[in-house]
Amino acid sequence: MLEMKPPVRPSRDPEISPWSLAGLGIQFAVALVLFGYAGQWADRKLGSDPWFLLLGVLVGGGGTFYLSYRRLTMEQRTRRKPDTLGGGEP
Repeated sequence: MLEMKPPVRPSRDPEISPWSLAGLGIQFAVALVLFGYAGQWADRKLGSDPWFLLLGVLVGGGGTFYLSYRRLTMEQRTRRKPDTLGGGEP
């Protein structure tokens, strides 16, 4: 007699949680505001109007983008590692 087996579905990596992504977005916005404000403050003190504001926004945005990228890629790497304790499938 023929056995009916359920179709084999490819296993998917668990996705990154929406709350983690929301946290990264909030972190990005806060960094832009804080570094922009610090740059504007430095411009007022030194009289070099848009330069420190632009530098602050670039440093805040670029730094936060880099840290977010590293965090997301590290999460993906740790989720793809096989179970080394012998309890999972090979």
